[in-house]
Amino acid sequence: MTITNLSLIGGPVQPGTATLRPLGAHEVRVAGGFWGALVDLNSQVILAHCENWMERIGWIANFDRAAEGTVATNHSGIEFVDSEVYKLLEAMAWELGRGHQQDLADRYAALVARVAAAQDQDGYLHTSFGRPGQRDRYSDLEWGHELYCFGHLIQAAVARLRTGHDDKLVTVARRLVDHVYREFGPDGRPAVCGHPEIEPALVEFGRATGSAQAVELARLFVERRGTGTLATIEWGQEYFQDDMPVRDATVLRGHAVRALYLASGALDVGTEANDLGLIHAVEQQWANTVAKRTYITGGMGSHHQDEAFGADYELPSDRAYSETCAGIASVMLSWRLLLRTGDSKYADLMERTLLNNVLASPREDGRGFFYTNTLHQRTASTVPDDDSINVRALSTLRAPWFEVSCCPTNVARTLASVELYFATATQDAVQIHQFGDIDIRTTLDGAGDVALSVRTGYPHDGSIRVEILETPDREFGIDLRIPSWATDARMSLNGQNVPAGGALRRHFLAGDVVILELPMDPRITHPHPQIDAVRGTVAVERGPLVLCAEDVDLPAGYTVNDIALDAAHGLHTTGDGHTVARARLRHPSAADWPYTDRDETTLTGIVDLNLVPYHSWGNRGPATMRVWIPTAEPGSTMPAAPDGKEN
Repeated sequence: MTITNLSLIGGPVQPGTATLRPLGAHEVRVAGGFWGALVDLNSQVILAHCENWMERIGWIANFDRAAEGTVATNHSGIEFVDSEVYKLLEAMAWELGRGHQQDLADRYAALVARVAAAQDQDGYLHTSFGRPGQRDRYSDLEWGHELYCFGHLIQAAVARLRTGHDDKLVTVARRLVDHVYREFGPDGRPAVCGHPEIEPALVEFGRATGSAQAVELARLFVERRGTGTLATIEWGQEYFQDDMPVRDATVLRGHAVRALYLASGALDVGTEANDLGLIHAVEQQWANTVAKRTYITGGMGSHHQDEAFGADYELPSDRAYSETCAGIASVMLSWRLLLRTGDSKYADLMERTLLNNVLASPREDGRGFFYTNTLHQRTASTVPDDDSINVRALSTLRAPWFEVSCCPTNVARTLASVELYFATATQDAVQIHQFGDIDIRTTLDGAGDVALSVRTGYPHDGSIRVEILETPDREFGIDLRIPSWATDARMSLNGQNVPAGGALRRHFLAGDVVILELPMDPRITHPHPQIDAVRGTVAVERGPLVLCAEDVDLPAGYTVNDIALDAAHGLHTTGDGHTVARARLRHPSAADWPYTDRDETTLTGIVDLNLVPYHSWGNRGPATMRVWIPTAEPGSTMPAAPDGKEN
């Protein structure tokens, strides 16, 4: 069934009450440029890549075998591979919302039919539990991921609803939600899933369908968290966020993805109930986590063994876990907070995380991904086998698929809906939070119909051009976010300077042009003094992009471990947009013991070092790489570089 009521169509998050109204797929569209290339890559390559891998290794066929009754003896993959199929369906749904593609529509329908065939009569749907020869349903809530998988199916159904279709997938989700309510609702078992995810899914499903039961169930899951319903494990109950109630926590802790998904769900629950205590708790958790537990790339999670947050300021570059899924979950949380408050600090973190953490994952050809995102690759990365499944955390170059492949499908669903995080509206203004080539056409309740065209070379160029294509016969506002790093931003209207910052309110005319100019000079960034792991180093940023050094740009025989940045020399940008820094080459003296009472480093030369966007590293082959670079001692004298060029 096609939904014709436009009020029911929208994006991934549609709060019942909010400061800002998110725009739906019918109101904002990608029109090319930087983001257009990524959207096309996702549509043409990444979706098929994920689908083909899951067909090849039997993850999709699990549903066929479940329907046939043979899955107990022939299940492919770990317990939660169902979720990857659901994230693919969500990505397909959002992509189809951009415009009809017959081949994709046919693939989507066929995949939904295979999933639906595996659903039990009572609505339960999981290929790893509940059938003869398998473990009982809900017998391993700590690690079984049943409710987690359900959450991703429900979010796929929300994507289908929000893009105008009430179809078989939505029917499957309705039956599943009814089942979960019977099992875990007020009269059911007082338990939670070891991996939060169903909480935001249920609230959004409730918003999309009007189901008060779905929202109530999400509230129960949030309120039960921290009451000790999950078994004790070696990493402590904080791994599951089960060590204290959500409203009592002041910082995100434990497994990073779990913590961020739970915070998103808690904020959704708080928003629907107007529970200010719960809302303020999540706001405080976000603020403390950003201030003390977040990498310069926006990445979160510094522990490998438990994929978890470390202590405050425990942010080692070479051991950064910074999982791609955690970056996506961070964007989800920040978007909800932005809609609630309108505070641009949340959009700032979204930009940082999207451009530097999330986009570091996909390879340029869309057929390889980083699961984890180190900020310092000490040894030359190794080329993975593009025909084999890889261990998730050990891949030092983007790998095609993993034993746990949550990140590729998460990237797919994010890129399939990314423009829906770019702009919002209020009664009489449009807010543009992220910059790219987009077209906006919406109706402002307090003004009328507005159409805008945004064109830019961002994030590599700082000029953002907004042309008003259609305007009501009254005043309205255009609010362009000024990033926190853009201290010298300038804005003009039809060539005349106007104040930058805040909404530009005018009785605009069709053909008016607003231009925002953001400073793109490279800049040195220093770490907080309590981040011990990077003390004595600096990073380089240009506009919204974090830059890094790769040894493919160094003389032969040197790695990024052999450089020190001459920060006093300054930075410059070449005509083709590359950022160049003066670096000093050095080789430590060979020794039987790595400690001494004096610095025995041998300085061997000077080079002009090309720095590249961090998200692009590793696309030129095996390399060492680092974001935080040691600074050279001031006043040192240097011999000629190994190639004989003194700079």
